[in-house]
Amino acid sequence: MGNNYFKSSKLNRTLILIFVKELEIRHKHKLLKLKKKNIGNVKLVVAIDDLIVCIEQATWKNHFELLQVRPDADCVVEIFYFFDIHIHRILLGVYFREDEASIAWCGSHADYASTFKNNRDTIRKWLKSNSWIN
Repeated sequence: MGNNYFKSSKLNRTLILIFVKELEIRHKHKLLKLKKKNIGNVKLVVAIDDLIVCIEQATWKNHFELLQVRPDADCVVEIFYFFDIHIHRILLGVYFREDEASIAWCGSHADYASTFKNNRDTIRKWLKSNSWIN
């Protein structure tokens, strides 16, 4: 699972420790492959790095907390969100209860349009055929 760390605050002269669990990214290699493939695209590389940091440091407990931090997230099917990063899109499954996020798919907007036809039913079928959902 993700990295664990403690935050502390002093309240009425009592030290309170709050346990915070960060998200672990499964299938992170997909983002790293996209980054390597586009190494000359500095804006995309920076956007990928920013997304990785955002996810790894996330303590989202629900859909609303995710949207406060990443308003670009578009919930398309159940726990799966598309994130816009520069000229690409990332399909990310966020498992709030398990403190985990999984990269299901990443590619350019053209790849997205070709693969998913800008259609939620097609996205759902793709997720089922690739064993992401039942």
